[in-house]
Amino acid sequence: MPTDAILIVEDDPAMLRGLKDNFAFAGYRVKTAKDGESGLNEALNSKPDLIILDIMLPGINGYEICRLIRAEGLDIPIVMLTAKGQESDIILGLNLGADDYVTKPFNIQELLARVNAFLRRRRRQEIRQFQFGDFTLNLDSRQLLRRGKEVVLTPKEFGLLALFIKRNGCALTREEILKQVWGYDILVTARSVDRCVNTLRNKIERNPQAPVWVKTIRDVGYRFTMDD
Repeated sequence: MPTDAILIVEDDPAMLRGLKDNFAFAGYRVKTAKDGESGLNEALNSKPDLIILDIMLPGINGYEICRLIRAEGLDIPIVMLTAKGQESDIILGLNLGADDYVTKPFNIQELLARVNAFLRRRRRQEIRQFQFGDFTLNLDSRQLLRRGKEVVLTPKEFGLLALFIKRNGCALTREEILKQVWGYDILVTARSVDRCVNTLRNKIERNPQAPVWVKTIRDVGYRFTMDD
């Protein structure tokens, strides 16, 4: 039974009540906030295990909350609640440090499942070796093995796969991937990410045209989902 603390920041009273009841019933310790300022204060003071964050809030909006939390050096997983079809909202939130998003209206069981998965992964974040399918990635030796045989990766392919695995299940924009894997090299573009994803898929996917591990998120970027 979960014992993790969840902070829900949502200004719609009916939605806030429904989310609180469902997460409390699932065994989480739930804290809530109805506006941006109180949500930010609660996040910084109580440091919950995960935050469910609406974008449109009275006072400080969800984007600014996300930015300020990351500016404080906190790596609390943040799941944004966003309007359906607002890709620009999603990309902005992810680039400001959110880990994932759920579009309204959403299925509460899907949200619960995502939160459960995030928190399981968080508890395993110190692991330096990861298994997915027939593959084993060792971050210390910088090796990818398939059934004990090394799969040769370029430095950028390794960096990309390591980022995907460390952010397993997270939606990542091309801009975030560029920043994390390429740094601030002004000579590379978002197309560099797409090319590297394609070459990585050719090495880890059984059918690169129908990928199992590295999924494209239309108009946003990519999500890697490892066996849980």
